[in-house]
Amino acid sequence: MSEQAQAASKTGEAPLIEARGLVREFGGLRAVDGVSIALEHGEMVGLIGPNGAGKTTLFNLLAGSLRPSSGRIRICGVDVSTAGPDSRLRLGVGRTFQIPRPFAAMTVLENVLTGRQNQTGERIAMNFLQPGRVAAEERRAVDKARALLDFVTLSRLENEPARVLSGGQRKLLELARILMADPQAILLDEPAAGVNPALLELIIDRLRMLNGDGKTILLIEHNMDMVGRLCGRVVAMASGRLLAEGAPAAVAANPDVVAAYLGEAA
Repeated sequence: MSEQAQAASKTGEAPLIEARGLVREFGGLRAVDGVSIALEHGEMVGLIGPNGAGKTTLFNLLAGSLRPSSGRIRICGVDVSTAGPDSRLRLGVGRTFQIPRPFAAMTVLENVLTGRQNQTGERIAMNFLQPGRVAAEERRAVDKARALLDFVTLSRLENEPARVLSGGQRKLLELARILMADPQAILLDEPAAGVNPALLELIIDRLRMLNGDGKTILLIEHNMDMVGRLCGRVVAMASGRLLAEGAPAAVAANPDVVAAYLGEAA
């Protein structure tokens, strides 16, 4: 747990994200079944489980792309159970996807710029009424986007169409895009999937840096080595329910967790 997370815990500050009794049904199937989870400010938490455990459905509930059948979700104490992704992003929660889908024909830089929120120029009239303000905001946005591309080591490709990027580079691009919105918390869906070892080390390093700067991170990941290196706490799911929670080594050795993974292998 980072120093920020420890401080929040000591002062009794509300968790950045708190979900209680979440249920999501699809027909007669409960993909998420009574899950409660909380993320403190500055934490990095791993969410693990076999395929079909309900991890991505839980992510979609926390991010707002799905509404719970029952249960409540709060961000910084604000009930957002029925709010959409835009409202949650304004409150500081952004997410990435397991399979990034950038705008293929747009440049890498333009893709990052799409993550910028609340620009004055988004209102057509302001482009005529306050052109100087709009132009200044656009310059600052470009400067920030370039700084983020440097952070994820994609600067040399800023003018290339996003379609030329490898799978790992697309994950880095998506990370830069969501960082344009200055989220307090980032929900990462399998950042290591399909990534070559060199890029994986880069992703691990950048996540450490972000967490060290106070970002709260929840990541779905099957790479247990990565989870163990990054996360102070791990939450394990199977069949839509929470199985175990605690330090990575303890959760990995939990008999119920081992049985869930062995059952998937069988």
